[in-house]
Amino acid sequence: MSSETTDIVVIGAGVIGLAIARQLALSGREVLVLEANDTFGQETSSRNSGVIHAGIYYPPASLKAQSCVQGNQLLYAYCTERNIPHSNCGKLIVASSEDQQSRLQTLQQNAINAGVDDLQWLDEADVAKLEPAVRATAALYSPSSGIVDPHELMLSLLADLESAGGTLVTHSKVLGGKPGRRGIELTVDSGGKNALKAATVINSAGHGAAKLASNISGLRTCFVPQIQTISGHYYQYSGKLPFSRLIYPLPQDTGLGIHATIDLAGQWRFGPDAEYCDGLDYHFDESRRASFIRSIQSWYPGLDEERLYPGYVGIRPALKEPGAEFADFVISTPKDHGVEGLVNLFGIDSPGLTSCLALAEFVCSEI
Repeated sequence: MSSETTDIVVIGAGVIGLAIARQLALSGREVLVLEANDTFGQETSSRNSGVIHAGIYYPPASLKAQSCVQGNQLLYAYCTERNIPHSNCGKLIVASSEDQQSRLQTLQQNAINAGVDDLQWLDEADVAKLEPAVRATAALYSPSSGIVDPHELMLSLLADLESAGGTLVTHSKVLGGKPGRRGIELTVDSGGKNALKAATVINSAGHGAAKLASNISGLRTCFVPQIQTISGHYYQYSGKLPFSRLIYPLPQDTGLGIHATIDLAGQWRFGPDAEYCDGLDYHFDESRRASFIRSIQSWYPGLDEERLYPGYVGIRPALKEPGAEFADFVISTPKDHGVEGLVNLFGIDSPGLTSCLALAEFVCSEI
């Protein structure tokens, strides 16, 4: 088994891993990114809504709230600087009945407490002026919400990484590691087992982060949370929808509700629903169609259901257990778990895409 040595290894080339690797490379560190798949961003990072969130939904003191509010500003600035396709289109969060308005008010106050200071309360007449096709008794308008092309974003992060001297190596699955005197020796399967020693290892493996962490000798099990897998289906819509903004219902127990989003090519879609599942099964379950239609028609009664067709399935690695109210991002460093040179990221689900640059700055400051 051959052996090599490097400064920093980032495990996982999703949007979070690439953002962290880029930040570290720009700071002058030697960075190697290892990805098990044949290219970057093949899982959570490419199977989402592509929405730039404002930070409305998360408890104000949480890492999710803080990184989302900061990340929103960083991401818009980065996309503008790098000409990454994006749109600051805004969104409405709607109350489709009178009894939902108190929940909408609670959501507004939470957003204010989290530092989101641009929300606007709309009454029924205001909604009708902005989005006549939407049925709502009230809504929150978020002008700082928008959309981005995740693939183009990751391409740009990778280009920055490589320009700063960093390297991405695919088809390289990290099986485990053993801390030593001057770093962590990783076992990497790249078509054959290889040993790679790094002074710092950043575990940003998404769905595989917990399993990988459990294979780092010396890391106590109490610092390895159980990853929950939550699947979400997206239906595409054939033709145009009569909306100028993203349209969201009130958030649900396991997600933000089935909402209407558009991509940079003008393709509308509805989703995702949210259901706990086992493993990474991306098969589309058409039996969900009826529940999708009921949910959408609660705020968009003019839906032409014949124009809905199966899109794709995304699966996110979450820490929120069934029935729990909230679970934050977890970034576990040596001062938490005691293993020198190891940083683990767990449960980086939504709003991870929006938060990527802020989380990268956070991790860089920690090491």
